[in-house]
Amino acid sequence: MTNTHAQEHSGEVGHVVPMGILVGVWLALMVLTYVTVVATKIDLGELNLWLAMLIAVIKASLVVLYFMHLRYDKPLNSLVFVGGLVFVALFLGIALTDSAEYQPDVIHQEALESLPTSNT
Repeated sequence: MTNTHAQEHSGEVGHVVPMGILVGVWLALMVLTYVTVVATKIDLGELNLWLAMLIAVIKASLVVLYFMHLRYDKPLNSLVFVGGLVFVALFLGIALTDSAEYQPDVIHQEALESLPTSNT
């Protein structure tokens, strides 16, 4: 880091977010947490997983964009981050949905292993 670069940034605060925005984001996170808890009580079948992943992506995006000040950085950085979160949620959702296909085989194998064996 050069002297001129250090002098340009000395004594600066990165970005001050107004308290109203921080409280609003916090309230949104609390509402989304409540929605997550309520969603666990409703049986939507496979949609429960997708709803939980969607809420998690929204909450993570809010935290990073506002509490970590990514919203006030270059727009491309925000887009790349949120896009990455969406793809991670999509990947995990598809992987977890696929696990239902082989779950009966796993349960059947565990039941067979728990049967007593006869040593005659």
